[in-house]
Amino acid sequence: MDADMLESIFSHALVNVVATVSGFALDILPQESNTDIDEIAGVMCLSGKKQGLLFISAKEKDVRLLCSYMTGTFPEEVAVADLKDTMCEIANMTAGNAKLRLSDTDYAFNLSTPFALTGESMALTVKTKTYLISKKIGNNEISLNLKFVC
Repeated sequence: MDADMLESIFSHALVNVVATVSGFALDILPQESNTDIDEIAGVMCLSGKKQGLLFISAKEKDVRLLCSYMTGTFPEEVAVADLKDTMCEIANMTAGNAKLRLSDTDYAFNLSTPFALTGESMALTVKTKTYLISKKIGNNEISLNLKFVC
């Protein structure tokens, strides 16, 4: 399995998850995102024959809107803890969706508990000869960055 197939599986998993939980129709944008990780990230470790890390990040305003649609709460009423929970749940569901599609491959992963990273000026640096999938997923209202390292 190559990086293009993994990119497609994880990108489509994220698009499907967001549509299911919020109703937002997102597109896989043609440009790759950079190595930056936005202000709030949901992260999961994937283990098995192959190892991987999944990062899904977004700016606070985008997570606030996404959480608002998921919970029926006004965006300005969403608590910071709920923003972190939202990104953890998005990462968890995306990894689970991809796991199902990869179950008969060398990428048959076990999933960790999701966790959140928050802060400013976070970036991801990987060694050479490491796959880094980096895609921007979004529409006119929200934008998410997907990164998968294996």
